[in-house]
Amino acid sequence: MSADRTLDPATKPAVTEADDWPVVLDGELMRAGEAMIPASDDGLIRGDGAFDAFPVRDGRPFARSAHLDRLERSCQALVLECPRAEIESDIDLLLREARGGDAAVRVVLTRGGHRLCRLESLGDHEELTRPARMLPVTYNPSVLLNGVKSLSYGANMLASRRARAEGYDEALLVRSDGVVLEGPTCSIFWVQDGRLRTPALETGILASITRRVLLESLSVEEGSFALQDAIGANEAFLASTARWAQPIAAIGDVILAAAPGPQTLRAKEAIEQAMANGSIA
Repeated sequence: MSADRTLDPATKPAVTEADDWPVVLDGELMRAGEAMIPASDDGLIRGDGAFDAFPVRDGRPFARSAHLDRLERSCQALVLECPRAEIESDIDLLLREARGGDAAVRVVLTRGGHRLCRLESLGDHEELTRPARMLPVTYNPSVLLNGVKSLSYGANMLASRRARAEGYDEALLVRSDGVVLEGPTCSIFWVQDGRLRTPALETGILASITRRVLLESLSVEEGSFALQDAIGANEAFLASTARWAQPIAAIGDVILAAAPGPQTLRAKEAIEQAMANGSIA
């Protein structure tokens, strides 16, 4: 795949087919449809590996170092090699292929020793920004994988599919003891008694970088909260690399009063400002 070194990222044509997105596999630039990982790799066979992803706007990454630091922590927990220098070089090569607009860089490391860096779409913008209806789904995090972005995301994806099969937009993961956790790929915030709340890391959720942006920008109460606390909220929203701050319209059968509410709009503005300012490296 030849790189166009003369065009500004904002003027490059958009990629429409998933197979045509650029990837760097073990240091080699190619099309996504050409990238192959051996069937003997336990990253594929057993989901044994780590990944992370960060947003890119017009070719400029946001919180790149923070996400790669988290990738290193995930690899340390999994006892998996994390060749940071090679990954950084792969990302530099990949970003030369970035087009205009919003996208994401995903970095995948497998037990078999392969590293994959790919540019990808953030997803359907309308689906990720419209007020979402959430289905509570019972989910107990694995203590061994707390805070780790491993390739073992089967349970998370199943929760999402189950929610959509029942007519909802997304799942809300709730521990068997009734404590609210997060979405399958996003954090959750809500307003109760005038206070913006979010589950604490100690509940077993991921240390989201977008969540960190909001904790540093807004007044947020962290804790172990029951599902009923979230259901009784005035407003609520999901936060992630792809969603920014997506308003929640309902949790189960309970319709929330405001979607979006004022705190949701403040959160979206805080994320946009952090993106524009590059306030998290």
